[in-house]
Amino acid sequence: MRNYTLILVTILFSIVTNAQDINNEIAIDDETPFLLGKINKDGLTSENYNQWFSKNFENYELDQATIKAIGSKLQEYQITLFMGTWCGDSKKEVPRFYKILEACDFPEDQLTVIALSRKSYMYKQSPNHYEAGLNIHRVPTFVFYKDRKEANRIIEHPVESLEKDILSILTSDDYQSNYEIVTKISNVLKEDGLNGLKKQRKKLVKAFDGKVSSMYELNTYGRILYSTNRSNEAIEVYKLNAKLFPENPRTHMSLANTLGINGNPKEAVKVIEKAIKLFPDNQDLVDNLKALNN
Repeated sequence: MRNYTLILVTILFSIVTNAQDINNEIAIDDETPFLLGKINKDGLTSENYNQWFSKNFENYELDQATIKAIGSKLQEYQITLFMGTWCGDSKKEVPRFYKILEACDFPEDQLTVIALSRKSYMYKQSPNHYEAGLNIHRVPTFVFYKDRKEANRIIEHPVESLEKDILSILTSDDYQSNYEIVTKISNVLKEDGLNGLKKQRKKLVKAFDGKVSSMYELNTYGRILYSTNRSNEAIEVYKLNAKLFPENPRTHMSLANTLGINGNPKEAVKVIEKAIKLFPDNQDLVDNLKALNN
């Protein structure tokens, strides 16, 4: 299975390397095709994507008052947009975002759009890894830069509306995007490393208890860390998630499976055994324990 995955990765990268520099489409066997790497509106309005792009572009009613307030201020920024042509939120928000940019006469050369993969072997990554080091864990993510420094970002969907979120980013320093806990952990890892995150685990649990919408916020982030060869950091994130959502069996399974894959089978078994005591009727946990013991 591993060799098959490596072959697929090689094929995919070969397709992209030998293709044009923009709007590369990946089509493998009978799977739904997707765009990968740098793209633009031409790619998004091509045959396999135009139906959802044009529908959501045309049906979106602009907040004209906020568009006017954004005005030429937006033209002082560079924007990098990470999305997935396979992602429901991207299909919804990206056409709307394009409509806003056009209403603001935003220069096309100040927008960079990167389409990411959904494949497990390069989950939310691009062949040239434009996303590397930018903490892209949800799509779409709209990153606003001013004077070559990140000003802020909109993650997955706006807090209020795209127009009002953009205005807040342009005119204030207090805009907070979705997934605040992921931003906080990412900053801790950058500033203090893995040991710093371990030391702050209890503090983070206390600070974010009841403030995280679901276990998927950190579960997805852990998956991103693991898929980019940051397995020890992923494990620490899963440990934190299990503390925040101890009532969800999946948090324990994610932690145990990552520990097992990372060469810590005994610790993985302990995690599952404790979880089974909490959820004795959960067959997935029982099956997971059997798999770890084999």
